[in-house]
Amino acid sequence: MLDLIRKKQKSVFIKLAFAVIILSFIIGYAMLTAPGDSRNEQQGFAVSVNDLNIGFDEYETVYSNLYRLYQNVYREQFNPALEKQLGLRQQALDTVIEQSLLLQEGQRLGTKVSREELIDSIAQTPAFQDNGVFSKERYLQVLSYQRMTPDDFESRQEQLLLAEKVRDAIRGQVEVNDEDIVEEYRRQNEKVNLAFVSLTPALFETRVTIDEKSLADFFGANQENFRLPETVALRYILFEPARYAKDVTYTEEDLDKFYRRNLDKFEIPEQVKASHILIKVPLDADQATKDRKLKLAEKVLAEVRSGKDFAALVRQYSDDQGTIAQDGDLGFFSRGIMVADFEKAAFALKPGEISDIVTTPFGYHIIRGDGYIEAGIKPLTDVLEEIKADVIVAQSQQLAFEKAMDAFNINRKTGDLENAAKANDLGIKETNFFEREASIDGLGEVPEISAAAFTLADGELARPVNLSEGVVLFAVKERRPSRIPELTEVRTEVEQAYRQQHTEDLARKTAADLLAGVDSGKSLADQAKALHLTVEETWRKPHSI
Repeated sequence: MLDLIRKKQKSVFIKLAFAVIILSFIIGYAMLTAPGDSRNEQQGFAVSVNDLNIGFDEYETVYSNLYRLYQNVYREQFNPALEKQLGLRQQALDTVIEQSLLLQEGQRLGTKVSREELIDSIAQTPAFQDNGVFSKERYLQVLSYQRMTPDDFESRQEQLLLAEKVRDAIRGQVEVNDEDIVEEYRRQNEKVNLAFVSLTPALFETRVTIDEKSLADFFGANQENFRLPETVALRYILFEPARYAKDVTYTEEDLDKFYRRNLDKFEIPEQVKASHILIKVPLDADQATKDRKLKLAEKVLAEVRSGKDFAALVRQYSDDQGTIAQDGDLGFFSRGIMVADFEKAAFALKPGEISDIVTTPFGYHIIRGDGYIEAGIKPLTDVLEEIKADVIVAQSQQLAFEKAMDAFNINRKTGDLENAAKANDLGIKETNFFEREASIDGLGEVPEISAAAFTLADGELARPVNLSEGVVLFAVKERRPSRIPELTEVRTEVEQAYRQQHTEDLARKTAADLLAGVDSGKSLADQAKALHLTVEETWRKPHSI
């Protein structure tokens, strides 16, 4: 990864990415020592370090920072498999624990960070520099992007410096003698080659025979392993909200109230509409190639600014195959979609304006601003029909629940599901038998229904349950208690368990015989050959004997 970063170190994209990442890590580390709020107390914690509970929010922040770092470096090569290979979750946990321990030790030792040290560290941060010199304007701009005040950032930076001081102090107390070096060298370099035989139970499948008496005896000794769980089948009626949509009434006040309570649904993010011409530059391009591509980009930019048709220039020069057919049009997009440098340039343009050449990992871009939408809330008049539809759905669901509750209250003493169905012009449906916490055919996995079904008395109605497809009123149709089955009912499962046990026994016995043979001076290879087994070595590929 570091090699890849070094190759890209001159990229403006990587510099800005690290500016954000550096700040993110400072934020994440600092959160580790922040006092927990009531929310963390309710939800538990990710890890406890010397009785200091680190909340899930803090852990997830550090994990997210690591994720963004690798995502920015590997880009399109970054996928779930690579994330797993890198062990980001474990890295985040290790970081959380290490940082917490360092800060706790700093507090114990009374370690301090001077004002001069703090100022010097900030001034030397590349994210806040222009041409290698600290820029207050850049400093405030980056903090503003992260929605941080200088006081907040400086407080968190101070904690980072404190942790680093403690780390240096610990390292300074460590002494390494010649014996330690020799031992570590041996640990890293000395190796041993082992010959071994893998005795998986599957190798002995053909040696297991089953006769009726042995199988019956095995079943008799292990009956509890094959016990059938308690199951129930239900009868139910479904109150579908759509049946009651025609009965819904609402006022302008209802629509206004729904709108005000759901403003987040109608938010409009800040967006820009842009078109671009891409002069692509390979990631591994040499300097001569980059210079040649840059000269071409400068030529195209000059033609754009001279008034030549942008769409024609897209078709003539652009390497973005995905937008050539649209004359370079990228449509509207919000912040966080494009790479940082491209986004910054695009959002700075007014409609009709042309950018300077913008450098990203993809190459050189010439961007034209085509439109701008300011962040805000859609007015009620623009979403009125959508709100009406949402109000009808919500009130239909409420009417369905009220109908179901009426049916429940009227028939709860008698448990008469037929009467409830008839009074509401609904049909009765039935489920197959199901176990506790299992999926219910026709209804799916509904823990609330499953839990109630196994506690209901015969002839008793359960309280209605709200589902996405409607409201369910149900009763137990039939109950089957847990029992020991006959062998004929579970013969397949018993045979499988019988084979598994006997193949494992044979594998263990063979391993014991091989070990005894080696102890008595016999060759492992000769014994394996006699048994038609394969000898493997830790330094070599397996080979048959």
